[in-house]
Amino acid sequence: MTASSASQQATRVLAGRVRQVLEQTSESALPLTYRQMTEVLGLTPPRTIQRLTDALEVLMRDDVANGRPMVAALVISQRGEGLPAAGFFELAAELGRLPVDPALQAEAYRAEYQRALAARA
Repeated sequence: MTASSASQQATRVLAGRVRQVLEQTSESALPLTYRQMTEVLGLTPPRTIQRLTDALEVLMRDDVANGRPMVAALVISQRGEGLPAAGFFELAAELGRLPVDPALQAEAYRAEYQRALAARA
């Protein structure tokens, strides 16, 4: 197995763990920040946030490909207005799930967040 394929496999495994945490966390405890999620998963440096965001991107691609709400919407940045980081919006727009226009993204994100919550049941 090459280093690249081992890394991709590790990201997929982590993505599965992230999905499990998000599906099992009580609604009242959501959303989780990126930092909270790394702590719940027990990730240690280096690159904890990068590894998490790589896993979230896998989940976003899988969810869109399978017509599901993006469970990654349940993880947000600790800075800002309770929204995910810019990379979430860039990929969600690229995947056709959120509008490309930044002025429309926050409202569309909130609707996606509600769909993701409802889909966990």
